[in-house]
Amino acid sequence: MLNVPNLGNAPSTSEVILKFLRNAIIKGEIREDEPIRQDDIARAFNVSKIPVREALKRLEAEGLVEFHRNRGALVTRISEFELAQIFEVRVLLEVQLIKQAIPYLTEADFKRAEATLQEFMKLEDTGRWAELNWAFHAALYEAAQRPFVLNMVRSIHDKIERYLRMQIELSDDGKAHADEEHRAILAACRAKNAKLAGKLVEEHIHSVCDALFAHLPKGPAKS
Repeated sequence: MLNVPNLGNAPSTSEVILKFLRNAIIKGEIREDEPIRQDDIARAFNVSKIPVREALKRLEAEGLVEFHRNRGALVTRISEFELAQIFEVRVLLEVQLIKQAIPYLTEADFKRAEATLQEFMKLEDTGRWAELNWAFHAALYEAAQRPFVLNMVRSIHDKIERYLRMQIELSDDGKAHADEEHRAILAACRAKNAKLAGKLVEEHIHSVCDALFAHLPKGPAKS
């Protein structure tokens, strides 16, 4: 049974339910192909099914759930083929973002990124690793001043975060390796070397993809 938060004086019930369900999916508390029963969620939050339905529609737009006739909303299963395409899109968007960001990065941005890396290495709670991974990248990408593209990249990270957590947790040196690659990217940004930073970001994304595929359970691909 999932532990639901108290709604209290929340401005939007559907927003609270959305955040709760998104986190549960990302953390693997609700697994792939597992149904999300609207009646159970509504009962747990002591609300009608309307805000639950609104939250599920948002999750469907984010690619985290799919609606199936007679089964309701199910957590999306991403095939290896789809994951490969997602990482291809990450390379295209993130390499461009880092190159566009470099001329505008400030010392405050660098300190924010460095502080995130330090917290990442000290943290034992694996549930926050992917969150800090995004915080590091966002600290650098935001200077590109491309909010639409940044939101697209954030959406992609959210969609595959449960896989990224699995990759870090199952790799013997996943955490240290990620830190090493992040520090190399940060150094290139400090040096204002856009070409090198773009190359390192591309290599970093490919490295994560390769490590993830090495640990994915083998099963039938989704058509």
